[in-house]
Amino acid sequence: MNYNTSRPKMIIPEYGRHIQKLIDHAVQLENREERNEMAQAIIDVMGQLNPHLRDVEDFKHKLWDHIHIMSDFKLDVDAPYDVPKQEELNTKPNIMPYPKNNIRFKHYGRGVEQLVDKAVEMEDGEEKIALIESIANLMKKHYLSWSRSSVDDEQIKVDLKKISRGNITVSDDLELIATKDISTRNNNSQRNRGKTNKKRKRKSFGSKKKF
Repeated sequence: MNYNTSRPKMIIPEYGRHIQKLIDHAVQLENREERNEMAQAIIDVMGQLNPHLRDVEDFKHKLWDHIHIMSDFKLDVDAPYDVPKQEELNTKPNIMPYPKNNIRFKHYGRGVEQLVDKAVEMEDGEEKIALIESIANLMKKHYLSWSRSSVDDEQIKVDLKKISRGNITVSDDLELIATKDISTRNNNSQRNRGKTNKKRKRKSFGSKKKF
């Protein structure tokens, strides 16, 4: 018996071994016109097998790139697009730079610090006040998600002043979202996630029972 483990490794296994065999056969055709016709037929089948590629911009170009790659760049046909360069495909992507700035308050996250920096740059006015209020409420939500306990609103205001390096002072009259309301929302979110996970498990178990 011929097992897959003993067969040649497929370059792009998502298309299946039959497509790979068709491409290998097309490479061996001596008549160029026949190669062109067969390559176009293979492209059509590849598109039907992977309809999700139709949502990709210029999906035909991607299919032609794939057929060249699967032929190990040996398929000599009149393709409507330039053949991708093999050395470019083997080039490793550039290393993404890792943020070097230390987060002073890790439980609030870098996003909060960026919002605070944005608020500091804004001119005084209603828009800035509204943003500061939103940041303070967001900080309180993050704090409760991190500590899962109550937090004094004054602590949030003090931390906000520290993050802004003294450039933002929250008004004493500002009332943040009640801790009870935030905790209720967090608990509801956890319950909803739990229900969703249970439904997924039941569906998965039900599909496994079918033969």
